[in-house]
Amino acid sequence: MPAGKGPLSGILVADFSRILAGPYATMLLADLGAEVVKVEAPGGDDTRSWQPPVRDGISTYYLAVNRNKRSIALDLKDPGDVAVAQELARRADVLIENFKPGGLARFGLDYESVAAVNPRLVYASISGFGSGPRGAALPGYDLIVQAISGLMSLTGDPDGEPFRAGISVFDVMAGMHATIGVLSALNARHETGRGQHVEVNLLSSALSGLVNQSSAYVAGGVVPLRMGNSHPSLFPYEPLPCSDGELIITAGNNNQFRRLTEVLGVPELADDPRFDRNEKRTANREELRPLLVERLRTRTRMEWFGDIIAAGVPCGPINTIDGGVAFAEDIGLDPVVTIDSIPSVRNPITFSETPAEYRLPPPSLDEHGAELRRWLKE
Repeated sequence: MPAGKGPLSGILVADFSRILAGPYATMLLADLGAEVVKVEAPGGDDTRSWQPPVRDGISTYYLAVNRNKRSIALDLKDPGDVAVAQELARRADVLIENFKPGGLARFGLDYESVAAVNPRLVYASISGFGSGPRGAALPGYDLIVQAISGLMSLTGDPDGEPFRAGISVFDVMAGMHATIGVLSALNARHETGRGQHVEVNLLSSALSGLVNQSSAYVAGGVVPLRMGNSHPSLFPYEPLPCSDGELIITAGNNNQFRRLTEVLGVPELADDPRFDRNEKRTANREELRPLLVERLRTRTRMEWFGDIIAAGVPCGPINTIDGGVAFAEDIGLDPVVTIDSIPSVRNPITFSETPAEYRLPPPSLDEHGAELRRWLKE
């Protein structure tokens, strides 16, 4: 099979994952030059049917995480297809799967079975709650993990209902953690010549990704609660109303706050003993907020945006997704790439020598099945 030219050129990835966390990880690896073979059940990846929205009849959810891959449909109830899957695993450098823990053992595709014939394999398993006897039985959906981890208790208005995040944030986070684990294990293989089993689960990714909020509890004994768009440790760090809508303003230190007060025309606030340090501004936010809002309401959000940014204080309008893409384009990030007429969001990593590649559009089901079967028989 033709190899990519990126930093992972020459690495073969057997992708036995589906939906989001695993496919996101394997797409990142594929963008960086790895050859990824997406193994699908005869019915295809579940996200093929997660629509609307669609592009040319194809789910945009599926399109989001499956570029640069080749698809082969294998029925693991068929002994011949199991043999094809086992041969792929034998040749692979990396195998990524998100079956129920232990679910591939009956096909001889679990880590112990595959490592016995391919000891250099880096085998990554993604689950909801780990492979222990109690966690393995729990279904691993992102929404459930958002609930169980505590994220939903932090999201929403203080007096309202808990809300999920607008994306499957822990699926994406677990996918990135799986990618980090795979790359680390490949590096270790350079020294030892051996692969290893890498395990990632959504709940552990969630607790790690809750960062200051989980630390508030485990290190400080404090259980954080919903604060709407406010920050528990900083102020201002939230949307504030202007004459035509809200503007996010984040003054993360005393110097930024001083510059904000100067551009707003209320420099005396920076020396007010109620507001001269961050901890005081946070404690006295209900007194400070109306003083800032009084000034902000005199102009539009985009008028303030230009002046506040020019003063060196981080701020930004609240956009819909189209506005976010347009903003990225305006500042030269070139966020969209097109592969065979299918637009996709650019890989976020840039390299000075080995850039990400966009070789293949997301494959149709079993698009490369015949080619891959011939190659695996060689």
